[in-house]
Amino acid sequence: MSVTLAECNKLAATLESQELDAPNGVPPDAVYEKLLAIYLLQNDIISAKLLWKRIPVSVKQRCPELERVWAVGRELYTRDRAAVFAVLTSTQWGPTVAPIMAAVTEAYRERTIELIANAYSSIGVDDVSRLLGLERTAALQKAQSLGWQIDEATQMILPKPFTKDRVNHMPSEKQLERLTEYISFLEKGL
Repeated sequence: MSVTLAECNKLAATLESQELDAPNGVPPDAVYEKLLAIYLLQNDIISAKLLWKRIPVSVKQRCPELERVWAVGRELYTRDRAAVFAVLTSTQWGPTVAPIMAAVTEAYRERTIELIANAYSSIGVDDVSRLLGLERTAALQKAQSLGWQIDEATQMILPKPFTKDRVNHMPSEKQLERLTEYISFLEKGL
């Protein structure tokens, strides 16, 4: 079952409401699991970190899936791409978050591909493999499917920068909204 970002955005709003409306302020564990995973899919590491901090310790202790999802969040926060993929691919996800975490894996891989394409004129095959969390042959196949040149003699990949059409830009209203949220957060002194 594939999960789209649009579906997750709607689900996030519902889960946030459930969290706010929960009796005693503690919703079912699945709400925390899904919401944390969705924040990672949305690449909203700050919201994920704040959610992690407000989840009661008792819930964290009885729900090991939360710790596994947050292990990905920790690596995303440190921006260690190889470690992110190591956690994503080595973890057996439960049915509550498996489709969302599969989408996290693919979305993160796509963002990494975009960064490689725009940051490197040449990069080693092993480095691409490590950054994308793929085996060497799969990384070579991915590079070929993207139309990148592969120099067999030097074991280098020559990525092509993506055109502006492929790059998804955040609308200026959304940028302004996020900037306002950050400034409000900083002014509150949290």
